[in-house]
Amino acid sequence: MSFTQKIKEEIVNSDIDLNETKYLLTAFIKYGNKSSNNITLVLENPLIARKIYSFINDIFQTKAGITIRIQKRFKTKRIYILTINNNVEKICQKCNIEMKNNVLKNDIFDLKTLTEKKSYLKGTFLTCGSVSDPNSGGYHFELVFNAKKDADFISNLLKEFNVNAKILKRTKKYMVYIKVSEEISDILKILDANTALFYFEDIRTKKDHINMVNRINNCEQANQDKTIQTGMKQIDDIRYLKENDLITLLDEKTQIVMNYREKYPELSYQELSEVVSLESGYKITKSGINHHFIKMRELVNRHKKKSMTK
Repeated sequence: MSFTQKIKEEIVNSDIDLNETKYLLTAFIKYGNKSSNNITLVLENPLIARKIYSFINDIFQTKAGITIRIQKRFKTKRIYILTINNNVEKICQKCNIEMKNNVLKNDIFDLKTLTEKKSYLKGTFLTCGSVSDPNSGGYHFELVFNAKKDADFISNLLKEFNVNAKILKRTKKYMVYIKVSEEISDILKILDANTALFYFEDIRTKKDHINMVNRINNCEQANQDKTIQTGMKQIDDIRYLKENDLITLLDEKTQIVMNYREKYPELSYQELSEVVSLESGYKITKSGINHHFIKMRELVNRHKKKSMTK
């Protein structure tokens, strides 16, 4: 079972009262109806189909007809079709859906309380929502609508929960989507999908930890590479000073640092200062090490410049 299906099952299995169910069904009918003559809802999950059937009976006191079809495209699966032929106009009035010329018209619904808004979002997600499994790749949440006004309405509704979704036109449909993991986590809270939320947060935490470790390792590797490159440049300077008999122009302490650099070309300035202080008795800091190497480099540059002018 996909991560999306698990979330949807968790939504319909959660404790919701009749008022919440009404707003959930309203969104489900608005965005899920497949017919222009009655209310026809097509579902693939048997548990969700049973729950929606039960909700319709509880809220509207109307039994929906059930048709089961076997679909053999790519792989065999069952499709559950719920059809409401009776009291359609009454149901639409109760859900504030305008019925005009026997066609359902998706007018924007007036949602007042936080509970109504959350329930409406639950119904919307059940109908046209999906979330990628965080363990399989990136983070992606989407809701797909036929009309832009529906996408705009849901996008604005999500903003009331501090969730900033984007809208993308895809062929003849409009997709409201989110790729920010923190905001997807917030949506799972809104949907009261706590089990899915814990799973999502667990995977997200592990990914963040792995990314942090990788960044630290990359940084350490880059620093190590930089240290080795610096050490090799200083070895070249020392070799140049020796080849041109310039060592005696340096003071005794600089020569001590120079000798230890030859012995330990891979050490950082901090590590080299500790070794010099411990083995030679010359107490020196990291900045002191740097100061002596600057003196070496300046002597090399002066000599090269003088040699070029001759």
